Amino acid sequence: MGPLRWLPLFTQLVLLPLPGTWPRSPIRVFVVPHSHMDVGWLYTIKENMKIYVKDVYASVVRELALSRRRRFIAVEQEFFRLWWRYHASRKQKSQVYKLVASGRLEFVTGGQVMHDEAVTHFDDQILQLTEGHGFLYETFGVRPQFSWQVDPFGASAATPTLFALAGFNAHVISRIDYDLKETMQKAQELQFVWRGSQSLAKRQEIFTHVMDKFSYCTRGPFTWEDSFIFPDPFQCGYDPEDRESNFNLRTYMQILVEDVRLRATWFRTPHVLWPWGCDRTFYNATVQFTNMDFLLDFINRHTHRHGITVEYATLSKYFDAVHAHGAVWQVRGHDDFLPYSSESSEAWTGFYTSRSRLKGLARQASALLYAGESLFTRHMRPAPRGPPDPAWALRQLQELRWAVSEVQHHDAITGTEAAHVSDMFVKHLNTGMRAVHKLMASIVLKGTRHPADLEPMGYFAVVYNPLAWTVTTIINLTLDFSMVSVTDESGRAVSTQVQKSKEMPYQYILYMLTTIPGLSSRRYRIRRTEKDQEHGQIPRITMPVTSTFPLRRRGGSRPNFMHLVSVKNECYTVFLDQETNLMHSIWERQSGRTVLLTQEFLEYEVNGDINVGPISDNYMFLPKHEATPLWDVVRMEVARGPLVTEIRQYFYRTMKAKNYAYAIYSRLAHVPRGQEGELLCHRLEQEYWVGPLGRNQEVILRTSTDLRSEQVLHSDSNGYQMQRRPYQTFATNSIARNYYPMVQSAYIEDAQSRLVLLSEQAHGVSSQGEGQVEVMLNRRLWNNLTLSLMYNVTLNEVSVVHPAFWLLLGPRTHMAVLRPRAGLALQHRPVVVLANLTKADLNWSTPQPEAVTLPPSLHLQILSIPGRNYSSNHTEHLQNLRKYLHRRPKADLQRVLLRLHHLYEVGEHPSLSQPVTVNLKSVLRGLGTVVAVEERSLTGTWDVGELERWSWRTKDRGSSRPRRRRLQGPVVTIRPKEIRTFFIHFGNQ
Repeated sequence: MGPLRWLPLFTQLVLLPLPGTWPRSPIRVFVVPHSHMDVGWLYTIKENMKIYVKDVYASVVRELALSRRRRFIAVEQEFFRLWWRYHASRKQKSQVYKLVASGRLEFVTGGQVMHDEAVTHFDDQILQLTEGHGFLYETFGVRPQFSWQVDPFGASAATPTLFALAGFNAHVISRIDYDLKETMQKAQELQFVWRGSQSLAKRQEIFTHVMDKFSYCTRGPFTWEDSFIFPDPFQCGYDPEDRESNFNLRTYMQILVEDVRLRATWFRTPHVLWPWGCDRTFYNATVQFTNMDFLLDFINRHTHRHGITVEYATLSKYFDAVHAHGAVWQVRGHDDFLPYSSESSEAWTGFYTSRSRLKGLARQASALLYAGESLFTRHMRPAPRGPPDPAWALRQLQELRWAVSEVQHHDAITGTEAAHVSDMFVKHLNTGMRAVHKLMASIVLKGTRHPADLEPMGYFAVVYNPLAWTVTTIINLTLDFSMVSVTDESGRAVSTQVQKSKEMPYQYILYMLTTIPGLSSRRYRIRRTEKDQEHGQIPRITMPVTSTFPLRRRGGSRPNFMHLVSVKNECYTVFLDQETNLMHSIWERQSGRTVLLTQEFLEYEVNGDINVGPISDNYMFLPKHEATPLWDVVRMEVARGPLVTEIRQYFYRTMKAKNYAYAIYSRLAHVPRGQEGELLCHRLEQEYWVGPLGRNQEVILRTSTDLRSEQVLHSDSNGYQMQRRPYQTFATNSIARNYYPMVQSAYIEDAQSRLVLLSEQAHGVSSQGEGQVEVMLNRRLWNNLTLSLMYNVTLNEVSVVHPAFWLLLGPRTHMAVLRPRAGLALQHRPVVVLANLTKADLNWSTPQPEAVTLPPSLHLQILSIPGRNYSSNHTEHLQNLRKYLHRRPKADLQRVLLRLHHLYEVGEHPSLSQPVTVNLKSVLRGLGTVVAVEERSLTGTWDVGELERWSWRTKDRGSSRPRRRRLQGPVVTIRPKEIRTFFIHFGNQ
């Protein structure tokens, strides 16, 4: 593409009326070379590595080594790690060490991927960041201090808090609502100090830079990889004046200068961050840097004319200059930048639900990894008790760590990738989950025997509780027999219930009530039996009694009186309307209030033809009108059992339909209201079966109540904190622009009561009416966008999804107590490991280690053995790196990573919102004798006693962020919403 084709752009820039006044000259321009490398999106990781990634790094490293003034930033460590391990030569690695040490190659953000900020859980954000930072610190001794979150579709308030905890000094974002960005540009408010956590406030604030409306891609004719603007002059010996006249360098200079002047009016200091690069650029860094070298020199020779200087830079160089300027900055509170709209008809809220199955699998994998990490740590402490081999075990965990990390990418868990790329993520997650299942089985089934000549008598089940508190819950297993006897490790009978499977003929569901202390397991023998072994009688099977209700049509005639059916436990009474077969209301015991509540499936109709108008796609949601019902007939069953009562509602599209299209299965547990069973008693567990869908259908479940909510929704920010979402009216597209991400929880409330929805995966959620909350459950879309036709970036899937939700209802104060812990109980349900039971195993038992129990305000966010091998002393680690430069370190199996999280906000509860003091030596005594505790930054690479983040002057009289002191012992105090990270060292056994 030649320069003359950009003259119309140059004319526009010259004639454009500019807001504000020009900043004082000279304007200092920081040209930041980068290549945006999506871990996924249109191509698989292997395809990306082959097509361009290895060429980018090889080319960039070569060119940086040729000139000391050149710079480059690298972001996603998934690609860099693979290049480093499988493609980089010894010479290239030596060059990279020098470039990193001199600051010419700078790692920014440093996670495995550039994670999405809307539908990712903060646990997984931390994981992928920890994996990337651990690799960088172990390999180079560097710790990223700036973020580059330029492509996620909106910006969360949780992410800047996590980056502050990781030791970052500044945060870069780009995609925020188009009209808000326009307003911020005009007011010169694209830079501010963000206090993303209401409770942590100043203590974890971070300076934030919002990219202007041109975002992260180079604007103008400054990418030369395919067009070779200046091929000959560099070889022909022309003098500068000849090159200027022959190749219109003055035109290039004018385009860049006018672009910089425009950008400069949107910022408050005379420093312009000018991103140079875009998606998959710099695969030919030779021509890129050669041409830009000459252009930058030419511009700097004419600084006296245009008042601009240009230089290659990294983020550290740019933010150093901005920080040194000493400006006073606006403060932004804990509001986020969601949802994101690029135009009035382009609300990027569809991806909150896109590829529902992938979203569910990603969270299941994360939960399994969480359980596997703590189980392996318990196995290793105080000393390994036989197999498995620790090195093998770490490899199994590492496989799932990487799989869970990579799927957090902003074109992965979002469902915005090509179909075959989604298949790759599913494959990696399943492979990693099989590896961790195998690891967990090798630990908990150690000592069992399976002689080939012994016929299985049933199953041996080990149930592991990965949470650091005692959990009472009901687990369910699928069996191929109904005559069953269940006993625990002491031989005592266990409360059970058996019922026929609803979906699988000749299969049965076994429900078992279990109570398991923190980080402990319980063992059960599930025996197939025809007769009671002691009395020779057929055992009484606890089968539920099922009532079936006649089909009811939607909107049919109703009598003057209602026929209500009740289902109750110790906490709730659920009333069902026999005339509609829908839920009618719920009475909750805590306050004695009855809340009218009904649920139904509806559909948003959308367009898929760009020739007709704007469309819904993987990213965007654009309904034609309000949602309409999808069903015509409902059938209902109530199966009452001693342990669980299940309400089954089947929704048919027509009266003549043979198969139902949608279903709701609601379960109430029958347990005492005591402390151990409180979470189990206070929830209505629901499972939805949705699909298969017709093309261009977007299906929601709407829950309507008589709560006077004023159409205000609260939804979570990455599972870390709650955000208030009042309904907003827009000129167009109000439905889609009032959808928000629900990663784990959402609620509506009035002055008395709160209705909480907890989900095991991410969804879109909205309140489109008074007392309503609706969740988008699944989408099936096809369109004729070029992206879809060329790369199959569509959602043309016919699969059935069955997401799980828990509903909690009660007084606001009581729900504030239960919501965080119930969310964790749903996210980290006990893990069941099954094996065939033989006579040889009837008397098998193993000693139980001491439970790990934390106070009710605290959550064990992670307990693991990372395996990274670096000294906690930074100076010593750098010395070791120089000494053993090219040697791959062995895994460190002694250092334990512990992370604690305070669940409650300041002022959320009179007692649970107070600081909590714990003695880690006492809490962890079941793992051995704690001899040392080191407090670290969020990802473990900084000693907090040495971490000094920048302070920024603010309009509320500045920052008062104290430097954290080193711990003097094992006693720590965790304040509301704090996340504290530690290395734990145990004595040798």
